[in-house]
Amino acid sequence: MGGGRVSTPAVLVLEDGRTFVGEAYGAVGETVGEAVFSTGMTGYQETLTDPSYHRQVVVMTAPHIGNTGVNATDMESRRIWVAGFVVRDPAIRPSNWRSQGDLQTALAEHGVVGISGVDTRALTRHLRDKGAMRAGIFSGAAAQETPERLLSRVHDAPPMTGAALAAEVSTTEPYVVEPVGERRFTVAALDLGIKGTTPALLAEQGIEVHVLPATTDFAQIRELAPDGVFFSNGPGDPATADAEVEVLRSVLEAGIPFFGICFGNQLLGRALGLDTYKLPFGHRGINQPVLDRDTGKVEVTSHNHGFAIAWPHSTDEPVDTAYGRVRVSHIALNDDVVEGLQCLDAPAFSVQYHPEAAAGPHDAAYLFDRFTDLMQQRAGADAQA
Repeated sequence: MGGGRVSTPAVLVLEDGRTFVGEAYGAVGETVGEAVFSTGMTGYQETLTDPSYHRQVVVMTAPHIGNTGVNATDMESRRIWVAGFVVRDPAIRPSNWRSQGDLQTALAEHGVVGISGVDTRALTRHLRDKGAMRAGIFSGAAAQETPERLLSRVHDAPPMTGAALAAEVSTTEPYVVEPVGERRFTVAALDLGIKGTTPALLAEQGIEVHVLPATTDFAQIRELAPDGVFFSNGPGDPATADAEVEVLRSVLEAGIPFFGICFGNQLLGRALGLDTYKLPFGHRGINQPVLDRDTGKVEVTSHNHGFAIAWPHSTDEPVDTAYGRVRVSHIALNDDVVEGLQCLDAPAFSVQYHPEAAAGPHDAAYLFDRFTDLMQQRAGADAQA
């Protein structure tokens, strides 16, 4: 490391036994989690503070990380959530007019154990070929243990499959994000790991956003008399979210307009009777091509998901559910993964990626307009009834 810092040896150990040697970056100690890679060339601070990365060791494929430092504005939540951070060449010092500090210090202050000087290209290729797997980062005294002891600690870490994590990252108390300008609608947003940009963009639509804990039931939602319900992104296995799925089914039965992002998309799939499955290495980064079947446009989108919806047959054909027909509205062009659902007989839709794009492109920002239009249509229908 530059900047006068004394380097501390560190080692990254994958659950299949492969190891990478480097230097401590951030806090010194040990950490374990699921190793995944993110392909974003920018937006490392938004990645670190995205609650969807809870309990994951994030490998940055871009070689230079930390160049623009850190600042309070780009925080997507109250803290850094990643379990560990892996970079190749950390910046010696930040250089950006918005910088309020350096990344190395921020990681240390948040207790995030990281490693630098790693061949992240080789590591990414390994994860791409072998799949996401558990990993540990060990530095300082922890790195002096025998390889067998370190590998045993990695194997003791719980896998992501079967992990119920939304309640661990959700707000514990409801709060309100006030609309920008005149209030047009009220939305109940279930916080399953929400990023701060999402309610801010909803507020720009004239929406009063009530951000609610993940444990909120439908009776509590109904008390708000919302014009719409939103389910956010979040970490963990959607197969564990039975309570949230039941809440969503009540929303569908009540005919309240619904919009879901990422984890919310998977839960809509489950509420409709579809299964979910774990992707080999997931989609993470800000450069993922997705086809919007409504417009025929290819969007470059921001992703962070390791699970996906299992479609029972050709994604060109809709399926019948207890809530009417549903179709695949968006699809990933790299691997044909389902990236969006549209209910044809109910006011509900969702996408697997992140239209709030923090960081990332703004190709999918129209989805917030689509949600507003859905609530407007419902309000018009109620007025005529």
